Amino acid sequence: MAPRNDFPSRGSTDSATIHFAITPSNNDLAVIPRALRVLTDGDLAVRDAGGVDITYPVVAGEVFLLRPTRVLPATTATVVGWL
Repeated sequence: MAPRNDFPSRGSTDSATIHFAITPSNNDLAVIPRALRVLTDGDLAVRDAGGVDITYPVVAGEVFLLRPTRVLPATTATVVGWL
């Protein structure tokens, strides 16, 4: 089943109205976030809509304006999704 996209018309410059915890997993996210906020230092491993996996070294406070379909188990940072 494809992840739900609750706000397809919102742009990356619109303010966030909802945030939610993300648990790294090998499963697709139930809701595709508009952005990710990093809460702790570490690595952020994600899969994009094209099926490409990439890992970013991150520091607390960073915001990633990306819409991953998965946050993979290799993630060591704590992240939340924004809608």
